[in-house]
Amino acid sequence: MIIVNVLTEDKSWSKKLKKKEIFFNKLCKFFPKKFQFINKKIYLTLLLSNNKSIKKLNKKFRNKNKHTDILSFPFHQKSIKLNEVYLGDIIISFNYMNKSKNLSTYDFKEKVVKIFIHGFLHLLDFDHIKKKDYIKMLNQEQKIFESVQKFIN
Repeated sequence: MIIVNVLTEDKSWSKKLKKKEIFFNKLCKFFPKKFQFINKKIYLTLLLSNNKSIKKLNKKFRNKNKHTDILSFPFHQKSIKLNEVYLGDIIISFNYMNKSKNLSTYDFKEKVVKIFIHGFLHLLDFDHIKKKDYIKMLNQEQKIFESVQKFIN
């Protein structure tokens, strides 16, 4: 079971996404079984942010002085309880998700879901630096997205 703790630091998120914590926790229930962690409690924190804040974090932790769509920070310390694991943190910028300001609510949600899946896979140590890793990660992203599409509709 995946438990997403959602924090919001930009009020704009509420205009496009109601009941954010319920949304992301329900979303994870539509993940393929291998990513649901049925007999474990998997925790992660999601910060719904903006370009200004994500730029500061990107500079501080990645030494890149620019904003980005998403940041993922895997937590690699082993848990004392084997059935409970903290995966890490994901930060998503509202400005990137709402880039085309006339996005419908559906298109906005779809974009957010895709980037959330991307960040989630980074927490599981997927990466896209090498081409073979990029292909592997992209395939997993597509499989997860296909399984959650009915949730978005």
